[in-house]
This record gives sequence, structure tokens and C-alpha cells, in this order.
Amino acid sequence: MNKQIIMRKQVNATYLGGPTVILELEGMRIMSDPTLDPKGKSFQISPKVAETKFEGPAIEPGKIDLVLLSHDQHHDNLDDLGRAFLEKVPLTITTLSGSKRIKNNTKGLLPWESHKILAPTGAEIIITATPARHGPAGSEKLTGEVIGFLVSVKGNSQPLFYLTGDTVFYDGIETVAKKSAPLIVFIFAGAAQPRGPFNVTMNSNDAIDTSIAFEKSIVIPLHYEGWSHYTEGETVLKEAFEIMGIEKRLMFLQLGKTVPLPFYYS
Repeated sequence: MNKQIIMRKQVNATYLGGPTVILELEGMRIMSDPTLDPKGKSFQISPKVAETKFEGPAIEPGKIDLVLLSHDQHHDNLDDLGRAFLEKVPLTITTLSGSKRIKNNTKGLLPWESHKILAPTGAEIIITATPARHGPAGSEKLTGEVIGFLVSVKGNSQPLFYLTGDTVFYDGIETVAKKSAPLIVFIFAGAAQPRGPFNVTMNSNDAIDTSIAFEKSIVIPLHYEGWSHYTEGETVLKEAFEIMGIEKRLMFLQLGKTVPLPFYYS
């Protein structure tokens, strides 16, 4: 009797800084929100407020097969060189409104719509857009449309990972948790305050709430360093998770280093 051999696979991750991570699976290199401008680049977002990059990307990204862009309207998620880089990428999946602005090589999704991609290995990768709210209730008119992403490989019972996109914790995140159990949750953290004394991305409370909602997932922060308007960094997140006794659920990626994520799939 022949025994079926099941291959155990892993996903490699490389953190470039800010909201930008490269994920390698099934022969594809997938990048989140490309921020590739050098250190010192500044963007004026109002007469009194500017966003400044403290660091450039940790490494050059190389060839990318797919960009998952949570939104295109803010420079700390898509800066000038990041926008130019999209022209080299075969496909960018983003918001419906963002796809109309970027136009070339884009696919716009509404929350809970999916797009399927045949990977070089023959596996089918499924990208599902998820809801996001880029600030407190009522801030949508200021911050615009944002989505997150669930990434699955056909044949696996749950998504491999979830990129929250720029969002705070709210009932939309709880809905994602009720519908799925991703192995990894990449939170867009930093408690960003580009417009005033309110957060438009997750602070430590939001990060803890997200980890509780996704009770079996490892939480990996992105979007917490490298920009002037981020108000919480690695130290704050680590301390908060340690006090809550859930520090084993939290993982940080080292800038510029490629590491396998702590799970296997088939």
C-alpha cells in the first residue's frame, strides 16, 4: 500500500520597515504597502503637520509578484518610490477606489470579496479583502477607504495569515475573527496620530484586543517604527503583552532579515 507523502511548507517573511513586509509562499513574493523612500523624506499633510521618514527600507525589495495595498491615499503606506514601484509589479490588489486612482495592473476589492491566483507551484492562493476602519468612528470621511487581507492556500482549512491594514480595533475586526482563524495576524500598530490627538492605527489596547479575538494566532506588529507620527513602538507593545501575560503570542521581525514564520502548512 502506497502512503501519501504530505509536504510541510513554511512562509518566509522579510521586514523592510513601516508597513512593508515581503512574504514568500508557493514560489511567489508578496509585498504589503510599499514604502521605499529614503530616510528624511517628508510629506506635508496639512499646513501645520508633516509626516517624516526616520528610516528608509532595510533592504532593496527585489522582484515582487503581488502587492497587497491596504490603501493608496496616505504616504506612510504608499510613498513616492513605492508608487513608482507598483509599475513593475504584475498585480496590485487594493481598495475599489484605490484601483480607480492607480489604474494599471490593479484589482480593486470590497470587504469579503476574493481574488484567486495560480502560484508557480500550481497552488491556488486566495486573497480575501477584510473590513478596516482607519481611526475612530466617523473618521472615514477624513481617512478614506481601507481594507485588510486574508491570505489562504487552497486545501488548508484556515487562512495562513491576516494583514489588518491601517485600522483600529472595532467590530469589523471582531467579524474577521469570527469568520476565520489565521495562523498569523500582522497588525498595523504604532498608534499613528497624523491629524491630531486620536489614533488611526492600533495602539497597545487594540493590539491586545486583537490578540484576544484571534486567540490561537501569533501577532506580528508592522507599522510601528520609521515614521514621525507613530506614537507607540516595540517597547510599549512588549510591555503591554508582558503585563497581560500573553507575551508568547507576540513576535517581532528583525529589520532586513528573512525568517520562516512559526507554522507549517500543506
